[in-house]
Amino acid sequence: MNREEPGITGRLARCAMAALFVLGTGHALAKDTVKIAFIGPLTGGVSSTGLGGRNSAQLAVDQHNADPSRKYRVELVKLDDECKPNVGVQVVTRAATDRSIIGAVAHYCSAVAIVTVDTFHRFGLPMVVWGAVLPEITYGNNHKEIHRVNGTMINEGKLAAEYVHKSGFKRVAVIYDTTDYGKGQSVHFTEFLKQYPDVTVTGSYGVDVTQQDFSAELTAAAGGKPDVIWFGGLTPQGVAIRAQMQRIGISTPFIGVSGILNEGFIAGVGPKVAEGVVSFHNGAPIDKYAKGKEFLAAYRAAGFKEEPDAYGPFAYSAAQLLMDAIEKVGPNRAKVRDTLNATRNYDSLVGVINFDDHRQNITNAHQYVVQDGKWVYWPDSKYAKEAK
Repeated sequence: MNREEPGITGRLARCAMAALFVLGTGHALAKDTVKIAFIGPLTGGVSSTGLGGRNSAQLAVDQHNADPSRKYRVELVKLDDECKPNVGVQVVTRAATDRSIIGAVAHYCSAVAIVTVDTFHRFGLPMVVWGAVLPEITYGNNHKEIHRVNGTMINEGKLAAEYVHKSGFKRVAVIYDTTDYGKGQSVHFTEFLKQYPDVTVTGSYGVDVTQQDFSAELTAAAGGKPDVIWFGGLTPQGVAIRAQMQRIGISTPFIGVSGILNEGFIAGVGPKVAEGVVSFHNGAPIDKYAKGKEFLAAYRAAGFKEEPDAYGPFAYSAAQLLMDAIEKVGPNRAKVRDTLNATRNYDSLVGVINFDDHRQNITNAHQYVVQDGKWVYWPDSKYAKEAK
């Protein structure tokens, strides 16, 4: 669904309404404009998630600006980190040195976020992570500028290990990308597997994010006769590995981390090959949240081309949290940082947000499966019913 340009009649009606609004509430023009940044992958292999996050943050800003009770008008500055650490540092530095930007809703890719936290801290720019799940982003430092509304890969790994055990899989092959993100996912997943002595890791294979041919790793993994192949990485590699499994005749079930939980994965391998793939994510389905249907209705009405994707609700919540802090204390980075640090019982789209002493929101993980070309919440899927 595209944003459609209104016809001449519609444009005139909007102008008339705007004029009436200005005449009736002249103070609206007196509002100061405050800038906040959205930073995420707007191009590249995981851009479907980045664009969904950007749109969701924009929706929060649009709703804020439409509220006449708000003291400030907010402008969203959108920056593309391309899911590349070096690019991430460049765009964060650009945002941080622009003193008109008061805070940021930042990063889906953990490999980017982990290298930019020092820049946010050095320039005193408060940020709220909307997607990156590496625990060290919040727990590996004590930077007061760093906050996160979504959960970490610890929850994902724990739930994935539980699923392997409950499903009766005894032999697991592990494939992960060698970034901080993939390595971290592998560490936590395999650590939780140790709770189940009847489960054996038949082989562990690190792959480069620029790698295209995974036939050697897949052949070696298949040689261990695993019951399931687990993948820790992002969509581009997940698509390539799952597709190459199909081509060389490996029918072993495939499960992955939240890095593949997006429309791009299904589109990349095709619905037929993606069918039955399982993934884990710290967010519940949007329609399971109290405000979920309201969010989806507003998102559809806004006419965004892309879906909000799995992390859009977190980007929306992060933007609201940041703007509410600005409303409370004004456009002052240090005061906004301190206000965010004190977040307790904040009622958001993704549930109540409470930051711990490392400014990390505590959440639970959830399980999903591809069914009929869509990611479906596991408890609602035919696979869950068949497993009973």
